Amino acid sequence: MSILKITQVIISIILVLLILVQTKNAGLSSGLKNSFTAYRSLRGAEKAVFILTAALGVLLVANSFLLIKLS
Repeated sequence: MSILKITQVIISIILVLLILVQTKNAGLSSGLKNSFTAYRSLRGAEKAVFILTAALGVLLVANSFLLIKLS
């Protein structure tokens, strides 16, 4: 049980850091400006960070369910 709690904290900290890495130019005006530009595909490190963020999100939810189930 203690290992699951420690894992939960570690995953959440890494997830927050990965999300902060992805948010570049996150202001309101840049959000409106970027909504009208053409779609751009993710490549290289940007794609790896995106996939890792999604995977850690799934792990965080799974770990949360395990913590609820075991408590």
